[in-house]
Amino acid sequence: MREDYTRYSDEELLIRLRDGEQGITDHIMNKYKNLVRSKAKSMYILGADSEDLIQEGMIGLFKAVRDYDSGRDASFFTFADLCVSRQMYTAVQASRRQKHIPLNNYISLYGSASEERDGEEEALVNVLASGSNPEQLIIDKENVDRLEMLIERELSSFEKQVLDLYLTGMGYQQIAKVLGRDDKSTDNALQRIKTKLRRAMK
Repeated sequence: MREDYTRYSDEELLIRLRDGEQGITDHIMNKYKNLVRSKAKSMYILGADSEDLIQEGMIGLFKAVRDYDSGRDASFFTFADLCVSRQMYTAVQASRRQKHIPLNNYISLYGSASEERDGEEEALVNVLASGSNPEQLIIDKENVDRLEMLIERELSSFEKQVLDLYLTGMGYQQIAKVLGRDDKSTDNALQRIKTKLRRAMK
């Protein structure tokens, strides 16, 4: 009879997996497939095919199972979340066209560009709109085209990566982990993005 793995924590199961027990990998892959699907939906805006993203996410999940170290890493969930995000974003970067993100299709422009700035939070759409009606900005194709040109011209490669991931709904701390950068430099990049786009839209 097949053992009920749901009674054990991921960390306990991974220790048993390292000891050679079979069936655990399949259990964890199945347990976290909805996490992969959820992330695929959020990254779909970056221009990749949803099924391709799910496949890449499952590769990232497999790597998490393979590489997780309880003595070095946080919880398995946190580690898996990072591995899946990183695998998907790497795949998007490798396959995407030069054309930038279709900003008019994503509601998270209304999210804050900073997670922990008391009294200083500002929705990115307000920066991009620069006094315009936000609804008009999202509907107006010409404004979107202009924004895409500004992003291409004004932002550094790192800032474009940060903006990409911010628009999938990630906060700066998770973006920092996916890109392998520290929290401070990532948060600073978000602030520079706001400043540059505000200045360029005047």
